[in-house]
Amino acid sequence: MIKVWPLVFMVLSIGCFSNGRGGQNSTVPDFVNIGALFSFNTSVGRTIKVALEAAFEDINSDPTILGRTKLNLSLQEDSKYRGFLSIAEVLQVMARQTVAIIGPHSSVTAHVITNIANELQVPLLSFSALDPTLSSLQFPFFIRTCHSDLFQMTAIADLIDYYGWKDVIAVYPDDDNGRNGIGALGDKLAERRCKISYKAALSPQASMEEITNVLVQVALAESRVIVVHGNTLLGPQVFTVAKNLGMMGTGYVWIATAFLSALLDINYPPSPDSMDEIQGVLTPRIYTPDSQRRRSFVSRWKNLTSGNTANVKLGLSFLPLFAYDTVYVLARALDAFFKEGNQITFSTDSKLSSIHGNNLNLEALKIFNEGNMLRSNIYEVNMVGVSGPFKFTSDRNLANPAYEIINVIGTGTRRIGYWSNYSGLSVVPPETLYSKPVNLARKNQKLFPVIWPGNTDERPRGWVFPNNGRLLKIGVPRGVSYQEFVSQIKGTDMFEGFCIDVFLAAVNLLPYAVPYRFISYGDGKNNPSMTELVRLITTGEFDGAVGDIAITTERTRMVDFTQPYIESGLVVVAPVGKAESHALAFLAPFTPKMWCVTAVFFILVGAVVWILEHRVNDEFRGPPKKQVVTILWFSFSTMFFSHRENTVSTLGRAVLIIWLFVVLIINSSYTASLTSILTVQQLYYSIKGIESLVNSKEPIGYTQGSFAKNYLVQEIHIEESRLVPLTTPEDIARALRNGPKNGGVAAYIDERAYTDIFLSSRCDFTVVGQEFTRNGWGFAFPRDSPLAVDMSTAILQMIDSGDLQRIHDKWLLSSACLSQGAKLEVERLQLKSFWGLYAICGLACLLALFMYLIQILKQYHKHYSKEPESPDGQNVGSSRSSRLKTFLSFADEREETVKSRSKRRKMERISYRTTEGSSSIDSNKGYASRRSEYASEVL
Repeated sequence: MIKVWPLVFMVLSIGCFSNGRGGQNSTVPDFVNIGALFSFNTSVGRTIKVALEAAFEDINSDPTILGRTKLNLSLQEDSKYRGFLSIAEVLQVMARQTVAIIGPHSSVTAHVITNIANELQVPLLSFSALDPTLSSLQFPFFIRTCHSDLFQMTAIADLIDYYGWKDVIAVYPDDDNGRNGIGALGDKLAERRCKISYKAALSPQASMEEITNVLVQVALAESRVIVVHGNTLLGPQVFTVAKNLGMMGTGYVWIATAFLSALLDINYPPSPDSMDEIQGVLTPRIYTPDSQRRRSFVSRWKNLTSGNTANVKLGLSFLPLFAYDTVYVLARALDAFFKEGNQITFSTDSKLSSIHGNNLNLEALKIFNEGNMLRSNIYEVNMVGVSGPFKFTSDRNLANPAYEIINVIGTGTRRIGYWSNYSGLSVVPPETLYSKPVNLARKNQKLFPVIWPGNTDERPRGWVFPNNGRLLKIGVPRGVSYQEFVSQIKGTDMFEGFCIDVFLAAVNLLPYAVPYRFISYGDGKNNPSMTELVRLITTGEFDGAVGDIAITTERTRMVDFTQPYIESGLVVVAPVGKAESHALAFLAPFTPKMWCVTAVFFILVGAVVWILEHRVNDEFRGPPKKQVVTILWFSFSTMFFSHRENTVSTLGRAVLIIWLFVVLIINSSYTASLTSILTVQQLYYSIKGIESLVNSKEPIGYTQGSFAKNYLVQEIHIEESRLVPLTTPEDIARALRNGPKNGGVAAYIDERAYTDIFLSSRCDFTVVGQEFTRNGWGFAFPRDSPLAVDMSTAILQMIDSGDLQRIHDKWLLSSACLSQGAKLEVERLQLKSFWGLYAICGLACLLALFMYLIQILKQYHKHYSKEPESPDGQNVGSSRSSRLKTFLSFADEREETVKSRSKRRKMERISYRTTEGSSSIDSNKGYASRRSEYASEVL
């Protein structure tokens, strides 16, 4: 129904159509009707008309494209982008049996007539209707032959993010193109955690008075980053009014969409007055890479525009370039269409035939039967035109969208960089980066310096406090505990305390004034919930919060915090008591394991020294009972360095020296620890830290309103029933003294900043264990608030200058409990502190025993290698048992005894051999005498 009514009213206004070529063609036609729908009475329309006519002339004179078929251009005036008249005008074009329409100029008109194009299946090619919502899915016969505004808005969002701005104001005409373009910008900004804080919509034909009223509201807003998304008619008027209102000065940031760069190119050189109104403005320009085809077209442009009827100089913008290429895309698609054997045929729309009325003449509107095939051929075109490579992607957008970022300076412009969806912001042409890997990392984004409005090169902050007389509402917690941090002065609306002084000092360091007023939060009888105070910032009840507010994960999800101005993690406070002395206090310095290992080493070292000295030292010899006593006596006497036995062996002395060093360290440590135990007031506490609390079932206290409750329940998983809320320091001290058996608590958990104040005057409590969270306090502001960043910078300046420490000393420096230093439990000496010494000593003992074993084996082999043979011819030590007995007997003997016995045996063997030799000589002499006598008898 929406489509039918415009058709009816349109036909009533146009009358009968003239019939073009209809019916079926058995051969390739001599000419093809192409329509063009633009407003040719504007400077932009004139440049487009020149480019279209030049393209048609070039194609019709080139026999390599379409052969003998000529393109017949039918120009139709678009009546200043008015929707109703545009319908009538496009129907006039379609009634001529056109196969495609180039245009329209505006997205508003495109939204209206694309429905007609879909119905009649006539492709609609537009290089200037860049509305992102003109999707090929909803409007399949709408073909965009330029880059969608979606990419332009992405470039602007990257530009805003590059300079660190978070809030922007959008000024735009309230039509399809304006709303949808700004909607795309908002989506892209949201991806970068930025936002459009104020949308200043204008009627499409806004008067200067309306523009003035809207810009006055813009001037009262907080953001100073203004994006103007308009057209070549409305956009310049916005800048004229802004200049008159003083909004083009220092502190402002103006970003105009591509309409401004196109207008500057078309009206080049622009007038000095118009340039004065846009000084410092940034604007993207669709990038068309340099090529021979582009240079040839640029050189022809002056001749092409010299004969225009308006007698005005027309510059070359991106629009004529894409208009020229659009005609070539259509011609190449038709060439492929005909080469595939297709014909151009039209048929009557049965839906239109069913509509009856006087003089409607709807039979003149025909369906292009081969419209789908021609549309497919258009999307398959891949060429290089005057605008650069021309190819459609799978989502039916042109490939490689890129823009130049232009800065208006003086009487001209300066390019500060490029943007492409492949590389983001850069200072080199995009085509040089296409061969490299995609890299959109923030550190690789780069632009040349900018001259901003007000003729300054300093980057504007991008925001100010709204100039509307409104004061920031700063919430301040009104609690009942620890007034040193925040307290309200009685009878006034003023506050004082450490947190307040830090806030005031930081505000004074800001380079601008901050209008604010403190608003108390809480009834003054109970500690308010800091998390709830932070949540009220998200609802707009407060514009910020100042006080002892810990920075937690839950709260950072709601607001932005400044740099912490004080560290304050959670700690455990427990009562302490005096330890009772007992008869075995002398055993306290060492743990049981330490005592056992020490005793074992005393005996071990004594045994090792005995082994090493037994064969050479008479003091280590004697009956077994005496030797055992000697070992024990020697071992334990080394504790006091009173051993009377001398060591004579080298190995024994080495072992003893190392052991005496170990004993010295142990004695010193034992003496120091025992002295501390007996002379220092020894305190104890049953709670050792958060771990012992988790394992117990005793009640735990916390400050009412603190985040400690949620942390203990959600993170440490302590049962909520065990947690007891406490309000004042007096309540806390009373609960700790009573203990769990008398309705109190076993321990109290709170932030370190609070416990330092609490313990400064209460010596019977102490912090046990370590801080188990790492938190700090900061001032809270709404998400992405620039004030949070500037306040953080001010706090860092205070830290560097020492002002923060001076404020701390003023409010929080108090005399601590004098006995607090003694309230430390004396730790017992453990084995882990001495295992290195014991390892060295044990290794020395093993090494000495090993060397001693080698030495005694050599002696045994030397003295028992040749034993006298027994009468039965077997060795005395032939069996293993006899050998072992012999070796042990050898090891037990004195070394001197073994040496003397060996020497005696050696002398005996020498004497035995001498005697045996003399007997042999006498025997030989007797034998010779008997032979001589026997020989005489024979003779």
